Amino acid sequence: MNKEEMRIKEVLRRLKAAYPDAPPTYLHFSNPFEMLIATILSARATDVGVNKVTPVLFGKYPNPLKMAKANVEDLAQIIRSCGAYNRKATYIKDTSRMISEDFRGEVPETLEELITFPGVSRKTANVVLQTVYGIAEGIIVDTHIMRVTVRLHFSQYDKKPDKIEKDLMQLLPKDKWIDYARLIGAHGRQTCKASHPKCSSCSINNLCPSSELDN
Repeated sequence: MNKEEMRIKEVLRRLKAAYPDAPPTYLHFSNPFEMLIATILSARATDVGVNKVTPVLFGKYPNPLKMAKANVEDLAQIIRSCGAYNRKATYIKDTSRMISEDFRGEVPETLEELITFPGVSRKTANVVLQTVYGIAEGIIVDTHIMRVTVRLHFSQYDKKPDKIEKDLMQLLPKDKWIDYARLIGAHGRQTCKASHPKCSSCSINNLCPSSELDN
C-alpha cells in the first residue's frame, strides 16, 4: 500500500466516525423507478428542490406505464422549479416509455443499460445502482464529491467528473467505492463547503493539502 492509498484509507476511517449516519442519497424515493426519475430531475437542481416536486409527480404518475402516457406539458409544469423542465419532462416521459416497453416495467441493474435512457449520465446510473441495488460499477462524482476530492488532491482534474472517477477507481479498492461517495458527499455538504470550508473543525484537516490550517 503506497502513501496515497494509506492517506485515503485514513480519510475514510475518520469520516466514517464523523458521519456515521451519512445516507447514500439525499433524494427521497420508495422504489427504483422513483430513484431513477428523481436523479434525472436532480441535474443542476438541489436535492431539496427535487424532493418538493416528486411527491406531486409520483402521486399523479406512480409507475412507468402511467408516466409514459402522461402529457409532457403537464410533466413540465409539475417539475418546473427543477430547471430545464421542458427537456427533463421529455427525458422522464421517454425513459418511462423505455422501461415499460423494453424492460418489462423494471429499472435495469447494469450501468450499460441505464445509460441508454434519455437524461441518464454515468453519474446518474451510478447513483441508482448504488443507492437502490448496492451495486458498485463506478464511483459517484457529484459537485460535492468532485470539490472535496480535488481539494484532497486525490485527483487533479477539477470539474472533470469522468477523469476524477477514473483516478478514484485506481486509488480505491472496489469495496470502498460506495462508502467513498457517501462519506465524501456528506463531508462536502456539512464541512468542506464551496465557500468558507470549516477547516478548523474538519476531522481530516491534517490530511488535506488544501487545508487553511498549518499541516
